[in-house]
Amino acid sequence: MSEGHPDKVCDYIADAILDAHLAQDAEARVACEVLCKAGDVVLAGEISSGAVVDHVSVAREAIREIGYIDSDEPFNAGGVRVRELISQQSPEIAQGVDAGRNESGDLGAGDQGLMFGYATDETPELMPLPLLLAHRVSGILAQDRHAGRQPWLRPDAKSQVTVRYLDGMPAEVTHLVVSIQHRAGISRDAIERYVREDLAPRALGRWATAELTLAVNATGSFVEGGPSADCGVTGRKIIVDSYGGRARHGGGAFSGKDPSKVDRSAAYFCRFVARQLVRQGYARRAELQVAYVIGQPHPVSLSMETFGTGGHRGGARVHRRLRLQARRHHRAPAASEADLSRNDQLWALRPSRAAVGGGLAATATVPADVPPGIHSPWSPSVQARTPCLTSHGATPAAPRGQVLPTLRSAAPAGSPGSSTAGTSRCMR
Repeated sequence: MSEGHPDKVCDYIADAILDAHLAQDAEARVACEVLCKAGDVVLAGEISSGAVVDHVSVAREAIREIGYIDSDEPFNAGGVRVRELISQQSPEIAQGVDAGRNESGDLGAGDQGLMFGYATDETPELMPLPLLLAHRVSGILAQDRHAGRQPWLRPDAKSQVTVRYLDGMPAEVTHLVVSIQHRAGISRDAIERYVREDLAPRALGRWATAELTLAVNATGSFVEGGPSADCGVTGRKIIVDSYGGRARHGGGAFSGKDPSKVDRSAAYFCRFVARQLVRQGYARRAELQVAYVIGQPHPVSLSMETFGTGGHRGGARVHRRLRLQARRHHRAPAASEADLSRNDQLWALRPSRAAVGGGLAATATVPADVPPGIHSPWSPSVQARTPCLTSHGATPAAPRGQVLPTLRSAAPAGSPGSSTAGTSRCMR
């Protein structure tokens, strides 16, 4: 999904406001929601911060960075009406979350809920291939538009990739679906030629074959787009922002939330733990789930799933080893806050900061041991030009079949010779 999609515009504005507060106050408590429609932008939520931030100016600048600057359109940076409905965070929440006010003395979780993290060795980035490729398509579209390579490109776009799996690993990309907002006057044939001859080969690489089925602007045209045509709201693209449906999701969105909000920070660290387990050879696929109680510093639940790739079937010893590794790596909110609040290295690499570098370049200076989700926050806005969850350093997975000495390799999920399909959308 492109940065110009209405929902992503809202996510970007919310994270831009978060960025502005954290830049002045590392302990700011921010929960910002945004709605955009035509010429109106609504900022709502709860913010307790020592920072002085002009939210209206921040919103306008975020819209301008995305590229909505045409004064002939209802939604443009200089012409939108911005309404603020923002209050302080509830003191009842603060008394359980803030380390100096609760009984434990540690930072408590900002809410209750479930969070998941996932990793797979099917790509060097340890992300599902359909999602990774969908993000690449959307990322290149954004790059070409900002560089002026295709003057007819407009900000709104969506991409979707279907991959056929064989024995649990990607075997073929079968379909690429792209919807690209464009200026009036450009023919559908010209857009499809750009996708087939330029965009698909660059984004899909070796997966772009003569057998690939394309669907480009399937309704025939896409001139009216963005918030001028469709309403956008924060937090509506949580699957795009995580694993494209390849793994489970707890339901909490990421955008506009500071590190005390475990919907975001715990999901980042679950991803970090899952990636470490795959990198270290404990499993070829790993999914970690945690659950929190509001105001409490430690998770009340921690479970691990390796989909049959973490050792011989029914191996209780293997499962215990995996859980020990998960617990060793997992961080409670207090530890997460300590790490994430090293703002010069972690949380400061937030959406707008990550967007400046563009794609993988945005993570070039991030230390290798930084949790992957932090490298380029999953939030669409945070990744205005950076793929959600896919830019965390491209650390190679452990070679297939290679595990720690105490573990044995297991057959990948799915019966031998089985074929399945996975589809991911990226509404960048």
